[in-house]
This record gives sequence, structure tokens and C-alpha cells, in this order.
Amino acid sequence: MTDALKRLSDEGVAIWLDDLSRKRITSGNLAELIDQSHVVGVTTNPAIFQKAISGGEGYEQQLTDLATRKVTVEEALRMITTADVRDAADILRPVYDRTDGQDGRVSIEVDPRLAHNTPATVAEAKQLAWLVDRPNTLIKIPATKAGLPAITEVIGKGISVNVTLIFSLERYREVMDAYLSGLEKAKAAGLDLSLIHSVASFFVSRVDSEIDKRLDAVGTDEAKALKGKAALANARLAYEAYEEVFSSDRWAALERVGANKQRALWASTGVKDPAYKDTLYVDDLVAPNTVNTMPEATLEATADHGQITGDTVRGTYEQARAELDAVAKLGISYDDVVQLLEDEGVEKFEASWNDLLKSTEAELERLAPTEA
Repeated sequence: MTDALKRLSDEGVAIWLDDLSRKRITSGNLAELIDQSHVVGVTTNPAIFQKAISGGEGYEQQLTDLATRKVTVEEALRMITTADVRDAADILRPVYDRTDGQDGRVSIEVDPRLAHNTPATVAEAKQLAWLVDRPNTLIKIPATKAGLPAITEVIGKGISVNVTLIFSLERYREVMDAYLSGLEKAKAAGLDLSLIHSVASFFVSRVDSEIDKRLDAVGTDEAKALKGKAALANARLAYEAYEEVFSSDRWAALERVGANKQRALWASTGVKDPAYKDTLYVDDLVAPNTVNTMPEATLEATADHGQITGDTVRGTYEQARAELDAVAKLGISYDDVVQLLEDEGVEKFEASWNDLLKSTEAELERLAPTEA
């Protein structure tokens, strides 16, 4: 076992776990990861909850109570998921206090079926913040076109946000703009900006999966040489955009009244191609004031053999631009890829949520008391 996780933390990368289940909470596993593996936050998504609740243990008593009350499946699902997030937030509260609210965070996502409905997303975010009722919660809002004004509105109400499903550099800039606009609204409303936090979840591995597939279709040696480079290049240029926005005059005016930077969060950091080293999207995305949310397998791989050699992002921007340009010259459209990935991301989370609704409904029916 190496000390790679400590080195990663020392470089300014917050390590968050991309997973949650009731068993992980009640067994003491989450507390152990915080204590021993430098984990300082947790992210969830509909796919994670679908896996936890459908196949996991620890939910039967709550499901039985909900079935007895004859609640709707949507209400049952929100009671179950917010309970897990609330308990995880309590376990992480000492980290939140120690880091002045920057870490110790647990994310919960708005209903993915609302991804293209701005008012419903805002209403759902407010409801989730009220239901969980913990200061160290982040409400996840997807970075769709409809999500952008929702981000501004929710931040403007003083609710901390994790913006998810960001794939493109243009959309990332729009997300940062939405965050700053939200802070300006919060300031105008007299809210304490120091209490508002946000991360922007920039997805990594899926970019390589899609572009590598297209490079294989081109089939030339030049195309094959570019495999596994686009995702890192994209993320590194996102960090360049972050540095630019958070050194602007607009940002400085907000920082003077206590605002916090919206950190870049590297999401989807488990490699999809077994040909790549399993710590690729950790070792090669080390930069100050970032977050890397990892599935447990990636966390364990990093602990075991991660190669943390200092900052691997700043100073790479020209090379990153050259790599994306080379991909474009082969006829692979960046805009087409990132739009496809956003659309697929929303669809996958919606499918997971629908699967979860179906399996939860089946459990409620199974556990419902028989009428006398």
C-alpha cells in the first residue's frame, strides 16, 4: 500500500467516494474510508441508488413502513434516498466543520426526468434541500440548457449545488457563468456568500470511450496514436477555463464579500478501457483546488499503485489543444461528441431512475399488509 491518497490530498485534490448505500453507512465502511483513505465527500446518482436499493440490504424495514402507510412510489424513493444522504452527511459533518464547509459534502440529484424543465428542477432542488436538512448537502443539477438558469436560481436562494453531466468546454464556461450569476443574486438578496458552495462535475472517461470508438473507425496509425488522450486534454482545458474565470474582475468582486470558488470535480474517473492504467484519470488530473470522485475500485487502485507526481494539469494546455485539434482533423466532431454524451448521460440516469421506481414499487407491493 502506498501513500498515494495522502499525496493526492496534499496536492489539493479532494478525494470523494462515488458511491453510497445503507450497508456502507451502517457497517462503518464509510467512516472507515474517511478515517483511513482520505475520503472527504460522497457523490450519488440515480444509477448508484438503483444498485444500492435494488440489490442492497438494510432497506426492508423502511420499505415495510412506507408500504403500510401506502405512500406513492415517488415519495417512498425520496424518503429512502434522503435518509441515506442525511446519515452520510452526519458521518461527514466533522470533515465539513474542519474544512469550513468546503468538503464533508454529500450530493443528491434532482429527479433526472426534470432535466429539461427549469421551474421543476428549481422546485425539486428546494424540496431536496428541505428534506435532507443538512448544511453539508449538495443538490445535483444537470448542466443541460434548462439546467443553467436553474443553477443560477438555486444558488441565488443560498442552496449549494453540484452541477453534473458537464462534457463540453463551452458548457463548462456557461456553468461557471450561471454560478457567478447565482452568487450575484444571493448577494443582492443579502445572503451570506461564504455559506454557499459548488462543484462543477466535468465527466472524463466517457469522452475517451466515445472518441476512441470513432478513432478506431478511422483506423489509421495516426488515429490509433490519439486513443486515450482526448478525455485528459478536455479536462485539462476545463481547468484552464476555471483558472481564467476565477481570476477575473467579476469573480474578485464576489470573492471580496466572502464567495467560494466553484471547484472543478473530475467525475467518471474509473477507466472504461482495460488497456489503460486503472488510475489514469487520477494520476494525470492532479491540480490544486479540485475534487476527484472515485468509485471504490479506483480509490483502492490509487491507494495501491497510484503515481502521484505533483501537478499534472497546469502547463499542459498547449499540448491538450494540439491533441483535440488532431482529433478534429480526422473528421471527428467535438461538438457532436459532447452533445451526444450529454444526451446519453441524461437518458442513462433517467433509465436508472425508472428502473428504481419499478423495483421499489414491486417491493412496496410485496411488503404491503394484507387487507383483513
